[in-house]
Amino acid sequence: MEAVLFDFSGTLFRIESTASWLRAGLDEIRLTLSDAEFTRAARALEEVGALPGGTTAHPPVPAHLAELMAVRDVDATRHRAAYTGLAREVPLPDERLYDALYDRHMRPAAWQPYPDAPDVLSALRGRGVPVAVVSNIGWDVRPVFADHGLDPYVDAYVLSYRHGVTKPHPRLFAAACEALGVDPRSTLMVGDDRHADSGAAALGCAVHFVDHLPAADRPDALRPVLDLLATR
Repeated sequence: MEAVLFDFSGTLFRIESTASWLRAGLDEIRLTLSDAEFTRAARALEEVGALPGGTTAHPPVPAHLAELMAVRDVDATRHRAAYTGLAREVPLPDERLYDALYDRHMRPAAWQPYPDAPDVLSALRGRGVPVAVVSNIGWDVRPVFADHGLDPYVDAYVLSYRHGVTKPHPRLFAAACEALGVDPRSTLMVGDDRHADSGAAALGCAVHFVDHLPAADRPDALRPVLDLLATR
């Protein structure tokens, strides 16, 4: 293997919990809820899937948002509209909170790298193996990597909203390989989504999956990547 492509959410980084997300949004607009109100709101937001990247479950999408959710990752405007639309399925006490919550999920503080991500990325850099991040997403993830000190280990970012197409379409994986100057047949794709990330196989990439779990529950799932490179 000459190069590695990584997914972002659920692979290298994990978003904060819904409760943490809601509390940060409330703090942003200086609003306080009672314990009971907070618990109800956090549960309801989680049940509708309002936090991007917050769960691997796929709750039913309201019919009036289905078309928008299907294309949410092709541009930034639709991504915001889709997720604020989901959040608005939950009655909240202040209209400002819906945009505050969306803005919060894009902040580096909302994300935590998986425990082994820094070591694995550093080891790949030490071996001279180029790395790209390939993500279905509606915003620029580079500040998250920079804030957590991982940007120096990433050579290219291929983000769906900039290309107008989403994984599993081969175009994103091809763009990543082209950016790294490598043959897809000598490239490993690492992701958590069996459907989206398996699209790399259409180009001849090897594919390795990890589980989308809270960061504390998945301390070392990325380390096998280093062994895979050595054995292929």
